Amino acid sequence: MKELLGKPLAVKVSAEVKAHLTRLGTTRMVSVVASSDPATLIYVESKRRQAARLGVELTIHDLGAQTTQDHLEAELRDLSDNPQVHGIVLELPLAAHLDADAALRQIVHPKDIEGLSPANLALVAAGRESEALLPPTPRSIRFLLREVLELKGARIAIIGPGRTVGRPLVWLLNNRGATVTLCNEHTRDLAKLLSPYDAVVVAVGKAGLLRPEQVQPHHIVIDAGINVVDGNVVGDASPEVATKVSAITPVPGGVGPLTSALMFQNLVRAVRLQRGEQVE
Repeated sequence: MKELLGKPLAVKVSAEVKAHLTRLGTTRMVSVVASSDPATLIYVESKRRQAARLGVELTIHDLGAQTTQDHLEAELRDLSDNPQVHGIVLELPLAAHLDADAALRQIVHPKDIEGLSPANLALVAAGRESEALLPPTPRSIRFLLREVLELKGARIAIIGPGRTVGRPLVWLLNNRGATVTLCNEHTRDLAKLLSPYDAVVVAVGKAGLLRPEQVQPHHIVIDAGINVVDGNVVGDASPEVATKVSAITPVPGGVGPLTSALMFQNLVRAVRLQRGEQVE
């Protein structure tokens, strides 16, 4: 079994990003939190540490899980209008009473460094990736799959239709010629369905969802789940899955480190877009 580690790729990307940020000068981003989700706090802390290493000024605006929709949207509009803010991250999931779609619409396209606004997702779905800020987690998954798999013609199953990973990943993989099936935690006969696939991506946020009897020795498993169990961070695949497949991303250490690096790569692109520069 091969471990697919995100850190080696992240180190390379981060070095390039730091060089770009040095040339760009002072760069500021804001992370907006509106939930009490424990996994969100882990993500935010990871971003804070990475920002410090890259010389980015990261401010965390924790509005609390009880904030109102109006307050959240007003905050995002203010940040979008602020020329001193170059990148905005709305940390998902939001508290249950908040509407993520309505909130994301308040972030202007060139500052949406998570690539999850309707404008960016529409460009990806239309196959116009060069014009979009791509969502970092799905892009990280695509990077890692390319380390061990030719995407053109590959058969890939995604378990988890979430807006931050599963749905945009369908388009990102399809744009590279892969054949993609989107499943969910209620999909029947999952073991039988997954059997002929080359790779399985699991991104539901439910510890132990993918079980060893559901995978095959030829499978490549990308575990994009993040869960806190007894104070430990674990993925969506049960630990025994690693002994049954040809390659797997560990949690932590797989998708996460590269995701963070690619988000800051988006920040570089965002600054250039806001300056009116041509970007590829």
